[in-house]
Order: sequence, then C-alpha cells, then structure tokens
Amino acid sequence: MKTGLIGVGLMGHGIARNVLKGGFALSFLDHPGNQPVDEITGLGAQSCASSAEVAAASDVVILCVTGSPQVEAIITGPGGVLEGLRPGTIVVDCSTALPESTLRMAEMVREAGGAFLDAPMTRTAQHAHEGTLNLLVGGDAEVLDKVRPLLDSFTEAVEHVGALGNGHRLKLLHNYVSVGFMTLLAEAAAQAADADVDPQRFVDILANGGGASVALQRMGPFITDGNRDALPFFVSNALKDIDYYRTMSEQAGAQHLIADGVHQAISTAVEAGEGSAYVPELSRIFRRG
Repeated sequence: MKTGLIGVGLMGHGIARNVLKGGFALSFLDHPGNQPVDEITGLGAQSCASSAEVAAASDVVILCVTGSPQVEAIITGPGGVLEGLRPGTIVVDCSTALPESTLRMAEMVREAGGAFLDAPMTRTAQHAHEGTLNLLVGGDAEVLDKVRPLLDSFTEAVEHVGALGNGHRLKLLHNYVSVGFMTLLAEAAAQAADADVDPQRFVDILANGGGASVALQRMGPFITDGNRDALPFFVSNALKDIDYYRTMSEQAGAQHLIADGVHQAISTAVEAGEGSAYVPELSRIFRRG
C-alpha cells in the first residue's frame, strides 16, 4: 500500500515516521511548513514537488493540514490531488474541517474515481510521535477496512463513527468541549493567581472535586510550574476550531451561546498578539494587566 502524506507538521511528522516504521512506502509534499524531514527521509520517505505528484504515487493519500481552506486548495487547486488522483485511490483527511466542506471535497474525489474518508485525530503531537493517536472516521465501512492496516501503524484506536462527515462533526464537538473546558479553567486559574491563591492548592482542590478532568491534567503543569508543554496546541488553532464549531452550529440551526463566549475570550488573546502561545498559557494571558 503506497502512501502519500500532505502536511508533515507537528502531527503529520509523527504519522509519517510510524507509517514508515510500519513498513509502508511513503511520499510526502515538500512544503516550507513541514517539520524537519531528516528522520523520515532517512527511513525512506520520498519528497514530491506537488500534491498531484503525491497523489500519482499513492494508493492512499493522507491529509494532515490546518483546516478546510487548506484541504480545498490541496484537493482542487493547481497541482492539486485531483490532477494526479488514480482510480481507486483513497483520500483520508485527518485535518480538522467543516463537515459541509468535507462532503463537497468527497464528492469531487468520488467523481474523479477515488474514495474519501474523514478521519480527524484526537490526542496530541506526542501521541502522534508514539503512534498512539485516536481517529474518528466517517465514511464507507468497506473503504475503512481497506486502509485499517495503514491506520493501525500510527493509531491506538480507530472509531468508525458513521456516515461521511460525521468524523469532522464529532471532532468539532470534541474540540469545542475540550477547548471550552480549558478556557473556563484558564479564566478561573487567572483569577486565583491574581488573588494570590497557591497554584498547587488550586489544582489539588479541583483534582479532588468536580474540577477533575483531562483539561486539568493538561493545564495543571503550566498553572503550577509554568510548563506549557503538556499541550503544545496554539491559541490561534483553538480559536480556529471554535470558529468552525460556531459555523457548524449556525449551519445546523443549533444554539451556540456558550461557544460565543469561549470565542470572545480566546479572540482577546489572539488580538493581544498571543496566537502563537500554547493553550495552557491562557491562564497567564487572562490575568489582570
């Protein structure tokens, strides 16, 4: 199974190394946004000059980019996947994207003779490096079965969540809850710090009560020790995910009042020039000036 990867970033680099260690041939798009590729080229990965070239060399093309605009450009743009797609090629979109865009891209891939799965990731870049990501996969179960051996090389769990688009829908629901929890926690931690509450006591009290959560586990090291690396996820990306959730909610006619508040809080951080901070740092950013 010849594999192509477009997006060798924080998450994609881990995917690439584990695909190669799993014994699969790998081609990847040469792009300035990539992480250093010495490790994966040393394992046999081949670079390509365009997305079309990646598609032409691959039985399966994995997309691991920022969001819907990037996915659409990669698939439909000049030198894009559609230009090089071979009949029967499966496109697996591991990005975080809008479900409506996913359905449009999938239809274009189908018309070109390929198949499409939306398979967004949960967990962190460290899990990607270790090959223990979780995937939420929407699409045809038979198509998923064809690529399971490849997906198993970089995942711990692959959940088939129903029809095409459901993967991205559930990812946005997941990220809204996750980022929402962490934003709320950051605001509380900022107030506690402003009031000179001992940060370890703050974390311990929450951990032993109703505040116990994965959000606290990921935010706690920064709150207590200034270590942000438990969650290397940019504030700007968190804002993008909340924007996507609000757009999805508006398109569905669903309530998004709390999401609007989370969006406003994170927007203030980005507008203050903190978009490249990691999400745990919101507990610093939200403190009184």
